[in-house]
Amino acid sequence: MIRRRAVALTALSGVLLLAAWHGLGPSGAVASSHREAPLIAADPAADNTDLYAFVSPDRPGYVTFVANWVPFEDPDGGPNFYPFATDAVYNINVDNDGDAKADAVFRWTFENVDKRGNGTFLYANGPVTSLDDENLLFRQTYTLESSFNGEPFKVRSTETPVAPSRVGKASMPDYKVLRDQAAIKLPGGWRIFAGQADDPFFLDLRVFDLLYGGDLSEVGRDTLAGYNVNTIVLEVPFKDVALKADASRNPVIGVWSTTDRARVRVSGKAAPVGKDRVQVSRLGNPLVNEVVVPAGLKDAFNSISPDKDAKIPAVVARVTDPEVPKLIQAIYNVPAPAAPRNDLVEIFLTGITTKANGPIKADLNSQLNNADVDPKKFQPAEELRLNLSVPQAATPNRLGVIAGDLQGFPNGRRLTDDVVDIGLQALMGAAQTGKIVDAIATGDKVDANDTAFGETFPFVALPHLTRGGGAVPGAAAPSPSTAAATPSLAAAGATGAGDDTLAIVAVGGGLALLLLFVAGWWWRMRRKPAGEVSP
Repeated sequence: MIRRRAVALTALSGVLLLAAWHGLGPSGAVASSHREAPLIAADPAADNTDLYAFVSPDRPGYVTFVANWVPFEDPDGGPNFYPFATDAVYNINVDNDGDAKADAVFRWTFENVDKRGNGTFLYANGPVTSLDDENLLFRQTYTLESSFNGEPFKVRSTETPVAPSRVGKASMPDYKVLRDQAAIKLPGGWRIFAGQADDPFFLDLRVFDLLYGGDLSEVGRDTLAGYNVNTIVLEVPFKDVALKADASRNPVIGVWSTTDRARVRVSGKAAPVGKDRVQVSRLGNPLVNEVVVPAGLKDAFNSISPDKDAKIPAVVARVTDPEVPKLIQAIYNVPAPAAPRNDLVEIFLTGITTKANGPIKADLNSQLNNADVDPKKFQPAEELRLNLSVPQAATPNRLGVIAGDLQGFPNGRRLTDDVVDIGLQALMGAAQTGKIVDAIATGDKVDANDTAFGETFPFVALPHLTRGGGAVPGAAAPSPSTAAATPSLAAAGATGAGDDTLAIVAVGGGLALLLLFVAGWWWRMRRKPAGEVSP
């Protein structure tokens, strides 16, 4: 009986531990490119979540790219939080001549500087006031390289500091200072940033419950509110990405982000930068791999380059005859536009141009609009296309092009563009008629991000402190005496063993002794002859 009880207690403990571990992880939801394919869902550090490309609002003649990775970062996800992978390569790719191959590649690789060792479990052992503060025990740096027109990569910046994960107010009393220190200007006018930020994508994810519950009752909740991501922001002059460095003649670019890993991963080894790497994640337009590409092709889509897109009939068929309009028609009796959907081909595969003879009569964002592009070499491909010459809207409209704001999605993507509502409208034919589809005009009823974006580089919002959106709910301010007594755990010794740490060690030691006592008692009872009474 004792043995059975011990086994039962062990099993119960295992169940409780598994439940607790699972409770610390993110939900199984999917957004933009968050966990969109089976393989990448198991590799969050390599998972592209979103990509943005827009003319810099505060700097004429410059373009900004924002690429995000690591979905569903819960602000309370310590002790290791969310570093960039040191065995992955992160890329932003630009195609300016329309052949669906990268003409400009920007490449990031990361390194860890971990001083915790056996001394502490803490990410920071006291208030961190700068990126080189000795209290910051775990930090990352990166190397940025670039290649243009197939030339060898050139190092643009190395040992560049990453803005750390935002641990909390006690550890990082003024996080904006740290974020600002990680926003760096390079020669040539480049500005770069890498670090944690608020997840800028906003939407209600109940779209996957038969499109918002079957009666539009499951709308209005920003599923990503309170979550963070790892973000890379790059700002460069038009000439560095435009064909022949001439944005006046060739203003249209196509952009996508990718992540590479080694073909054979060895723990603790940096990713090779030669032919031994394979692409494991890819993102251009939002929502493509989630609601356009079918489940059986999602992993393949993440592994291929854009120049192969038009050669896969199953992918093209999902653009010319998509699934979502059929579902909306079946559930809500809103008529789906007839196939083939040439309007969607322009949005997702060619860009919008009158030269394509499509339904949208505008020379907007196809590389075919570039004066120096050879039409014979043009290749339809899934890219986020942006016309650098479109004037900035005085009052940006969250619905972008379909609302008459030609600087919005699908002409690039600004942080404030409501791509879910735009996507639903486009799928239901708004791009064909030039009119909003009234039956779905309210969309998912999430029209803006939960946190305001910045007006200057790097534009993304500061990372959240908690899922509550900033302040720690119910947290009481420390008394003056407590605050004065514990300004830094570093003062308690090199191992960071202050009073709180000692208390934790004492509790842990007590539990360990209790477990040892129980185990010894059980062993003694197991070995006693039948009928013998324990003293």
